[in-house]
Amino acid sequence: MKQLKLTVFFYCFLGFFFTESLTLPTKLPDVDNFHVTQKFIDDNVGSLTVIAVAQYVQEATFEEVEVLVKEMLQLRDKCLPDETLPECARLANDVLQESICAVEGLPQKYNFSHCCIRRDLERRSCFLSNKKADVGFLPPFPIGDPEKKCQDYQQKKDLYLKKYIYEVARRNPFLFAPTLLIVAARFEEVANTCCTQQDIARCFQTRAPPVIHYLKENSAYEKIVCGAFMRFGPKTLNSINIAELSQKFPRIAFKELTYLVGEISSQYGGCCEGDVVRCMRGMSKIVNDVCTKQNSISSKLKECCEKTILECAACIIYLDKDEKPKDLSPREAKFTDSKDVCQHQDADQDNFMNEFLYEYSRRHQDLSIPELLRIGENYENLLADCCKTENPPDCYRHAEEKFNKTTEKSLKIVRQECERFQNLGKDDLKYHYFVKLTKMAPQLSTEELTSLSKEIVAALGMCCAKREQFACVDNLVDLLLGEFCGVNRNRTINPAVDQCCKSSFAFRRHCFEGLKADKTYVPPSTSQDLFALHEDLCQAQNGVLQRKKDRYLVNIVKLKPHITEEGLRSFHTDFTNVIEQCCKAEGPEACFKEEHLAPQGVDSRPAAFASLGMLIEMQNLRLFSRVLRQVKAEEMRRHFTKDIKL
Repeated sequence: MKQLKLTVFFYCFLGFFFTESLTLPTKLPDVDNFHVTQKFIDDNVGSLTVIAVAQYVQEATFEEVEVLVKEMLQLRDKCLPDETLPECARLANDVLQESICAVEGLPQKYNFSHCCIRRDLERRSCFLSNKKADVGFLPPFPIGDPEKKCQDYQQKKDLYLKKYIYEVARRNPFLFAPTLLIVAARFEEVANTCCTQQDIARCFQTRAPPVIHYLKENSAYEKIVCGAFMRFGPKTLNSINIAELSQKFPRIAFKELTYLVGEISSQYGGCCEGDVVRCMRGMSKIVNDVCTKQNSISSKLKECCEKTILECAACIIYLDKDEKPKDLSPREAKFTDSKDVCQHQDADQDNFMNEFLYEYSRRHQDLSIPELLRIGENYENLLADCCKTENPPDCYRHAEEKFNKTTEKSLKIVRQECERFQNLGKDDLKYHYFVKLTKMAPQLSTEELTSLSKEIVAALGMCCAKREQFACVDNLVDLLLGEFCGVNRNRTINPAVDQCCKSSFAFRRHCFEGLKADKTYVPPSTSQDLFALHEDLCQAQNGVLQRKKDRYLVNIVKLKPHITEEGLRSFHTDFTNVIEQCCKAEGPEACFKEEHLAPQGVDSRPAAFASLGMLIEMQNLRLFSRVLRQVKAEEMRRHFTKDIKL
C-alpha cells in the first residue's frame, strides 16, 4: 500500500537543495547531520521565511512577505559571525512571529492583532489557530501563458521560484516546510525541462500533474496526522506510526520500533505548529536515524541508504512491504490466551497496548491503517471491561471474534462504495457525493464540498480495481473525510460532524458513514448572483465550465437539502441545456440575463430550473412567458409535471 507513506522518509529529498550550497558525501551515514542541516537552513532563510509567513498570514501580498524576508536575512547575517548575541539565542519562530506583529498595520489589516498581544506558547498557538484550511478567500492559483511563464522563469529564476513557494504555501497552510520545498524542487525540474521544449504547454500538461498529485497527497496526509496530534495528543500519533512502521517492516524489533516512534512523534510538534526551522532539524534527524539503524529495521533499506541523498526518499517510499518472518505465528497468544493479561496491562498500559498494535499490525499487512487503529481501540475497551469481571480470561479470549466483526463492518462499507462506483460510473457517483456530503456538512464552502466529492470519486477509481482494494479505499477515503475535521481543535461544522471528529480518531469513518442530513441546518436566503450566468461561459474551457457546473449543483443542494440524486442529475441537464441555448443565441449575455430570476428574496435560480409552483408564487407572468420562449416546450413540460402531477 503506497497511499499512506511513512512521512519520516519524505525528507531525504532535501538533498536537492543541499547540493546547491555545498558538496555532500553520497551516503547518508557519512553525513554530519546537524551541521549539514544548519548549513541548509542558513543558506535558505529566504525560502523558509516565505513559507512561514505565507502560511501564518495567508492574505499577505508577496511584497509584504518580502519585507519580512529581508528582515530575517539581516538577522542571519548578524548572527552568523556571533551567535552569542541575545537576539540570536531566541527561537527562530518566536523571532519571526514578533517581526510579523511589528510590521506597521499588518496585524490590523489581516485581523491577527489578538495573536500579537500574546507571548510565547500562547502566541504560537494563536497563529496556528488562525490558519485557514478553506482558501476560497484567495484568488485562483495563477496559471497564465506557459511561454510567458518560461520567460519570467529564465530571466529571474530565484524570484520566480520564491513566488511559486509563496503561492503554494498560502494555499496549503498546514503543509510541512520540507515537503513544500520538495514540491518546489520538483516544479523546478519540470520548468527546466519544459522551458526548453518546442511545445511548452504540452510538456507542462504532461509533467506537472505528478507534482500536483504529490502536493495534494502529502498535504492531506500531513493535515490528518497533525489533526490527530492536535485533537487527541501524542498517543494517537504514536498509534498511527506504530501501525505504519510495523506493517512496512514486520521484522523490526519492538524495542527498536518504540525508539523510532518516539523520535518521530517528538518532531511533529514543530512541524504541525508551523515552526519551519524546528521541523527541518527534526525531520533531518529522523532520516539520519533511520539509515543509521537500517540493519535492525529492514534489509531493503541498505540499498536505499547507499544511494545518493537525491535518490534516497524515492527508493524508501516505494519499497514494498517486507515479507513477514517465516516463524511469525498467525496470532500472538499472550494478548488473548494468557491468564496474566490484566496484570501486564496494569504494569504499563501504554507500552502494553503499543506492543499489541505492533504484533497485530505486522501480522495483518492486508488491513488499512485506520482498521488497525480500530482493532487497537477495540482491544483496549475490551480489556477495560474484562479486567473488571470475576473471570477476565474467559472474557478476553473471545477478542478475535470482536476484531473480526469490526473488520467485517469496514469491509462492507468498502464493498458498497466500490459497487456503487461500478454501477454508477464517475459522473453519477460524483452527484451521489455532492448530495451526501453537502447534506452532511452544508456549512462547508462550495469549493470544499466539490473538491472533496471529486477526490473521493478519484480515490475509488484508483483503488476499487486493485487487489488490495480494502486497504487502499479505507486508507484514502478516511484520509479525505479527515478534511471535515481539519487540524485545529476549535474547528466546528455542525453538532453531528463535530461529534464524529472528536469522539474517536479510529472510528470516525464509521461515524461519518452513519450521518444523514444535518437537522440543524437552515438553508440560506437566495442571493441575486448565486446562479447568475454570463457570456464568458461560452468561451470557457471544459475544465472551467465543469467547475461552474459542479459549484452550481452543490449550491442547489445547499438551497434544497432534501433533493435526491435523480433530481440533481435533472438540474445538471437543465444547466447544460441553458448554456447551449444561450451560447447559440445572437446575444448570449441578454439570453443569460433573461434566464436569471431578478426579484431578490423570492427565488434567484434560473427560470428554466424553477418549478411551476415557485413561478406561480412569484406571480410574474411577464418573466414566465419570457422563460417559455427561451426553453423548449418539451423541456419545460417535463419539469412542470413533477409539481403538477398531471
